[in-house]
Amino acid sequence: MTAGTHPRSGLPGELIMWVLIVSELAVFGAALLIFLVLRLGDPQGFAAAQDQLHRLSAGLNTMVLVTSGLAAALAVRAAEEARRAAARRWLAAAILLGGVFLALKGVEYADAARRGIGLETHVFFTFYWLLTLFHAAHVLAGMILLGIVAIRAQAEAVEAAGQFWHMVDLVWVLLFPVIYLL
Repeated sequence: MTAGTHPRSGLPGELIMWVLIVSELAVFGAALLIFLVLRLGDPQGFAAAQDQLHRLSAGLNTMVLVTSGLAAALAVRAAEEARRAAARRWLAAAILLGGVFLALKGVEYADAARRGIGLETHVFFTFYWLLTLFHAAHVLAGMILLGIVAIRAQAEAVEAAGQFWHMVDLVWVLLFPVIYLL
């Protein structure tokens, strides 16, 4: 804490970012709940569909995205300490890892498409495509946001972008076991 600053009370960051995060979590949560309810009606069909996914790649992607979350957290710390160059490096690392995540998802999507797996193949795949593509769009948006705040690397902006990036991490940590493992 620098001279003249006061300890925080309440949530860190901007209220509008928290409203966005909570609303996005609600959307993903509702979709996952519907997915799980539908699974109860067709456990064999869901299991057979799930067996066609790339679990190893998805597990690797989980490690990649969680590591990118660590990089974003370190960027926030560096920005708070007015170490802008370090904040930019950590933001670049988070963006790079987000790109790795998207590349691995792209390979998975291409393989599924090559095998004729689409939105109408089975209800499992309808949710698989919608949830993972919606998440991938959030990863891309987060990468853009991280890149924008890296330009000036001001603490408040880096913190807000970091909050969004952690929401993206959290959503994947929820999607991964529900879609790939359960």
